Amino acid sequence: MNVELKRLRPSAQSVDLPSYATTGSAGLDIRACLEPDQSCLTIEPGKRMAIPTGLAIALPSGTEAQIRPRSGLALKKGITCLNTPGTIDSDYRGEIKIILANLGDQTFMVRHGDRIAQMVIAPYIRAELHLVEELGDTERGAGGFGSTGID
Repeated sequence: MNVELKRLRPSAQSVDLPSYATTGSAGLDIRACLEPDQSCLTIEPGKRMAIPTGLAIALPSGTEAQIRPRSGLALKKGITCLNTPGTIDSDYRGEIKIILANLGDQTFMVRHGDRIAQMVIAPYIRAELHLVEELGDTERGAGGFGSTGID
């Protein structure tokens, strides 16, 4: 699948484009793109921030880009993405920004070019909704949270 990317400002020229780390990777590593006068962005514990990537994307119709946390940052630093997975729609042409949250107990610094999230390109199905008076029965029925057992 071909996907078009656009660098939005001069500082994005020095940032690697999103890329797969290995041949089996489902997600493309996506990087921070800071302004030249910024040495880093600081996210204090319990805080969140939208981190710029300096990129815009043109996805094929019928696809979305899902933004997900990087597992190493989550485990080692307590850094995650809010609104996960975040969706970039195929008709969005603005800058991709990554909402990072610091769930750790130490200040986290984001530097220009740091890998901050993963982006998974995926197809989706548009549903056609129909209002009905009754839904069909299932074995589970309306059983919710924990209704199928704990283990």
